[in-house]
Amino acid sequence: MKKEPLSKADRWERTHETLRLTAARLLRTRGLRLPSVADVMKGAKLTVGGFYGHWESKEALFEEALRDALRNNWSELVQQSRGETAKERLTWILRRYLSRSHRDNPESGCPLPASLSDISVLGAPYQKAFAEEVESLASELGEVAGPIGGKQLALGLFALMVGGLSLARATEGTPLSDAILAASRALAYAALDRAEQKASEKKDES
Repeated sequence: MKKEPLSKADRWERTHETLRLTAARLLRTRGLRLPSVADVMKGAKLTVGGFYGHWESKEALFEEALRDALRNNWSELVQQSRGETAKERLTWILRRYLSRSHRDNPESGCPLPASLSDISVLGAPYQKAFAEEVESLASELGEVAGPIGGKQLALGLFALMVGGLSLARATEGTPLSDAILAASRALAYAALDRAEQKASEKKDES
C-alpha cells in the first residue's frame, strides 16, 4: 500500500524535532558555545537556510535542547530507579550516574559536564533555563529522598554526581578517572548512610 505523503505541517514538525535532537547530541559532547547553526544543520543533513523557519536564534534552539536533555536524562534515572527504600533507590541512581558506562558515552548521557562552564560564561538565556530545570530535578529527586533527607539531600547528591562525572570525563584515559568515580560513589554512599541514620534517630525520638 502506497504511503500518503506527509503534510506541510507534519514535515515541519519532523524537521523541528530532528533539529532539537541534533542540538541535544551536540551540546552533550561539545557544550553550548562550540556548536554552530551550521553544525546543527549539517548533523541533521539539512541546509542552513531552513534553520530560521524553526528558531529565531541558535540560543533559542540550544536553550530548548538543554531543557530537553536535562529532563530526559534525569527523569529516566528517577523513573527507572529500583529499590524498596529511599536509600536503595538513591543508591541505584548513584551507581548508574557515576559509572564508567555513563562517563564513556557522553553523547547519550547528562549534558552538564560539557555545558556547565558555558552556562556560567554565557549567562542568559541558559542560566535561567538551567536554574529552573535544576529546581524541578531537585524536587523530583527530593521525592525519592523524602523519608531520609528530602530536597536538601537531593541537591547535595546532585552536586556531587555532576561534579564527580565532570572530573571523571576531564581525566578520562588516566587511572585518576576511575578513582574519581569510585571516590564520588563512596562519599555519596556515606552521605546516604548518615542521612538514613539521622532519619531513624529522629523517628525514635518522636
